[in-house]
Amino acid sequence: MKTLLSMSLILSMFFCSTLLSQDLKGIATYKTQRKMEVALDSTSMDDAMRSQVMAMLKKQFEKEYELEFTAAESIYKEVEKLEAPGTGASFVQMQVVSSGDAGDILYKNLDENRFTSQNEVFSKQFLIQDLIEKQEWKLEKETKNIGEYTCFKATYTRMANVVNSVRTSGDDSKEPEEIEEEQTVTAWYTPQIPIGNGPSRYGGLPGLILEISDGQETILCNKIILNPKKGISINEPRDGKKVNQDEFEAIMEKKMKEMNERYENNNGRDDGERIEIRIGG
Repeated sequence: MKTLLSMSLILSMFFCSTLLSQDLKGIATYKTQRKMEVALDSTSMDDAMRSQVMAMLKKQFEKEYELEFTAAESIYKEVEKLEAPGTGASFVQMQVVSSGDAGDILYKNLDENRFTSQNEVFSKQFLIQDLIEKQEWKLEKETKNIGEYTCFKATYTRMANVVNSVRTSGDDSKEPEEIEEEQTVTAWYTPQIPIGNGPSRYGGLPGLILEISDGQETILCNKIILNPKKGISINEPRDGKKVNQDEFEAIMEKKMKEMNERYENNNGRDDGERIEIRIGG
């Protein structure tokens, strides 16, 4: 009975606000946080270097993004911030390779069920254009408040290739293997903002997603401005080599193999300390 009441509440909130969503626009700000279990080799770096690496990792995976949205379109991109003096990389070279879905600029067109993701990787700009993957959400009865909004829980499971590893110059360990594992993605969405959208490539729920986690990364909304006076600007990115998602992943895999072969051919020698971080497939 409680489940039926919860579902009735979701549907009534959604249908009552559907007409309002046609002209609704806004800006949602999200912060990301990734769970990192990193064991740094004490024989290849001293305490000062380990501290710098961990600080750089925290900065890399704790970012702030803005989602500008209407009922039909959205732009999701990182909020640019000025670095404080002395926080930039100095004697450590860090190469982060991620299978993250956000890209540098992520455009979504919900009416046409497609996305365009502009990514700059290895000093080359790509324009990934493909269909939005359907997420088979299970609507749950649980609720919680995020800020002033009542949110409902939704989950779905997926198979994902996971690689979380750190390699330093001088590390003779084998290339890390990808592990395919089942992930449960948990979202909290609010029908008070009846937009079937969310951060990164997530969406497809009867309300804006304010929090989502796949067990490794959590994305949480901490600010929402509805119908901002300054308006919003949603422009689909156009620059870059056009590829689909499968083509982009194949290119990244080839580049990673080339980098590893070059590194091995140099017998592990590099200019300064080189650290390679691999996140995801």
